[in-house]
Order: sequence, then C-alpha cells, then structure tokens
Amino acid sequence: MKMKTIIRATRRSSGGAFFATTLIMAVSAQAQNLFVGTYNNPATIYQITPGGVVSSFASTGLNYSYGLAFNSAGNLFVANCLNDIGVGGYVTEITPGGVQSTIPSGPDPKGLAFNSAGDLFETDYHSGNIYKYTPGGVLSIFATVMPGDQSLAFNSAGDLFAGSGYGNGNESIIEIKPNGTQITFASGLAYIAALAFNSSGDLFESDAGSGNIYKFSPDGMRTTFASGLAPNGLAFNSAGDLFEADASGNIYEFTPGGVRSTFASGLGSPNGVAFQGETLPVPEPATLGLLAAGMFGMTLFCRRQR
Repeated sequence: MKMKTIIRATRRSSGGAFFATTLIMAVSAQAQNLFVGTYNNPATIYQITPGGVVSSFASTGLNYSYGLAFNSAGNLFVANCLNDIGVGGYVTEITPGGVQSTIPSGPDPKGLAFNSAGDLFETDYHSGNIYKYTPGGVLSIFATVMPGDQSLAFNSAGDLFAGSGYGNGNESIIEIKPNGTQITFASGLAYIAALAFNSSGDLFESDAGSGNIYKFSPDGMRTTFASGLAPNGLAFNSAGDLFEADASGNIYEFTPGGVRSTFASGLGSPNGVAFQGETLPVPEPATLGLLAAGMFGMTLFCRRQR
C-alpha cells in the first residue's frame, strides 16, 4: 500500500500566524497490466492482469516484437522487426482501444524508451543509431553506439543507458548524458537483451548469453541477481518486483530479495515487456516515520508562534 503525505497550512485570524497539520493517507497501489511482445510469426502482444490472466491484445503483423514502452497517454509503442537478421521493421503505436498506427523509425528497430519530457528513443540494430522522436513527431539521431544494440533505459537523472555491440561476450552498457556525451558504464557482457532500473537507481541487465540477470549499483558494481535463465525483456511493477520474459515461454516474477515465481506461462517466445501505467516507488517505513516525526515537530513549532 502506498502512503501520501499532505502538509496543510492554516491562517489563524487572531494573530495571522500559520500552523501546520500533517495528514498521512493510505493510497492503494495502482493495478498494472503487463504487456508482452513475442517472437511468434506473426508476433502477438499479450496482456496479463495482476492476477495472471492472459489475453491477446494485438498483432502487429511482423515476426518479432522487441521493445515495448508506454507514453503518458497510455498508448503502447512496439518495436517490430521483419526478421531477426534483416531490416524492414517499424514502430507501431497502439491506443488503449487497440487502434494501430505506424510512426517513422530506423529500418531495424529494437529497444524503446521514453524520457520524462515524453520523447521516444529507439535503437536501430544494424546501424547502431539511437533515434529520438519528439511528441510533435520530429525525428533526429540522438547518438550512435556499436551496432547490435537492442536495449534502452533511462535513470532518474535523465541519462540514457544503452547496450552496445553484439556477441563474443564483450558487449558494453553505454551511459549517454542528455547532451550526448557517452561513458562506458559496464563491459564484458554477453548479449544484452534488456535493461531496467528499480526505484533505488540500480540497473538490471538481462544477459542472455550467460543466462544471468545482473544487478548494477549506481556506481557500477555488478552482482548476479538471478541465474539459470534464458532472459529477455525486463520490467518493474509499482511494488518493486522484477518481471522477466524468458525464452522458455514463461514470465518470471522476482521479489526485491530475488525469490522467483512463475507469473505466466505458455507464451511461445516472449521478449519485450512493459507495464501499463505509472510505476511509483513505495516509501520505506523508516522514511514514513521520519516524515511523520518531522511534520509533527513543524506543527509544534508553528503552534508556539501563535
């Protein structure tokens, strides 16, 4: 359950002073449906409720649906590829009602991600270009990395993280600043299939070549979060659980402590995943206690000023 803190200041007519009251209200967590793209021919986009009920949401007509991302209006964007080694793909926008349209893209789109301004970023697998689309539809090349990139994720500071290169266990994660400056964040990886940040700023990487999911702290320290998988897409829900699309046909759910359970199965070859709706971090109990204590102190101080 989420908590919301409200600070209310009231003017007293007698002395014109203010005193503060604090309300900490419980707000239920937003139910989020998980959307999953597949390698099927043609590719199917599945919708899975929080209770694990699977239904078909759309088919984009191409063979592979890689990156999935939602904009603030609730429209789903899907990077579609004609085949796994060629070009001829496009990016599809799907409204909540299922209406599809095609937007301009590079010839072989893979990863998708939105920044806080609502700009869409798309990786082009063969050229290594990362394209930027403004909400008004202006297309430009934001950056270029080694070809083979198919994964994107933004951190809370607005830096874009992208997988770079393909094969030989020597792929890198590149951090790209808003001004385009590039820094190598991590290297020595094997087939970076997906990237996702949790609410603490840790980066999770789906390392398909090794069968591991790696966790990187903000300073780049790597640990193995899970192993023995065939990992593809990654996404966090609002409770902080990690969902992984596995080439085995399963969607696995991991608690923050790494406990794994099967959320859904029988999806063929699931790949890209994304949650519908905004993902908000849940405040820690200690944080809520500090907020309450601080607001209580403010209330006493303001009352003494009357």
